[in-house]
Amino acid sequence: MRELGLRDTNGILSQPWVRPRRSSAGLGWDRLFLSTQAERAYRACFDAAPTSTVILHLDGPVKVSRGHNRPCTVPAGGLFVHPAGHDLTVELGGSLNTVHVYLTDDAFEDGKGQLAEEVGAVDPLVEQLMLALDGVLREWEPSARTYVDHLTALLASHLARRRQPEPTVGLTERQLAAVRELIEARIAEPLPLSDLADAAALSVSQFVRQFKASTGDTPHRYLVGLRLRHAQRMLRNTTLPIADIAVRCGFSHQEHLTRVMRSRLGTTPGALRVRA
Repeated sequence: MRELGLRDTNGILSQPWVRPRRSSAGLGWDRLFLSTQAERAYRACFDAAPTSTVILHLDGPVKVSRGHNRPCTVPAGGLFVHPAGHDLTVELGGSLNTVHVYLTDDAFEDGKGQLAEEVGAVDPLVEQLMLALDGVLREWEPSARTYVDHLTALLASHLARRRQPEPTVGLTERQLAAVRELIEARIAEPLPLSDLADAAALSVSQFVRQFKASTGDTPHRYLVGLRLRHAQRMLRNTTLPIADIAVRCGFSHQEHLTRVMRSRLGTTPGALRVRA
């Protein structure tokens, strides 16, 4: 196999805000490319690469965001993982020293390097393996090639194991109470998933999985149901116009409330009020 090089990466390392210190270029490594560098703050978009990217933060904390997601604070020792074959939009909020590893699909036992996207995860074994590879690079000698292949196989095997879905656990009582309190306080407002996830101190993807495990509903369906119950109470216990109740309960207008109520309850706000 040919040596892996800069052309096999996503382009971050070629940017003017990156100051390289050392890399595996010219050493004949064919399943992994490694580079150590200092990076300055930036925001940029990169085309998909044929390799999976794993970035180890050597210092920090620093804020990093992927695409339009909210920034995540990544500590020293934190990881940024990006799968092969996907475009990347990323923003780095400050200066940072990093080790980058780019892995081919051939590095993985099953020949598939489709890792999950991660920002800020901490994995001591991944950290130690990447530091060990960088240590080999510092004092390179050709006889170390077998050791590099061994480290590459261990790193790829562990990353592949991490990509397996973990058992979904629900929110704790405290997390669920914090989410419900936020929903109640902002029942009439647009409520982004990111705000709900922040209330539970989770990422959006973690929150969605754990919320459904706890309630049996997606956050959106649960929120709409809660707004609907508020509207039912107000229809029964107040004389406010239906249009006002709709807005106060987070529906965009009376027709929106009517449509949801008919779909879920088989009735309309007017009919419910008449029966009250």
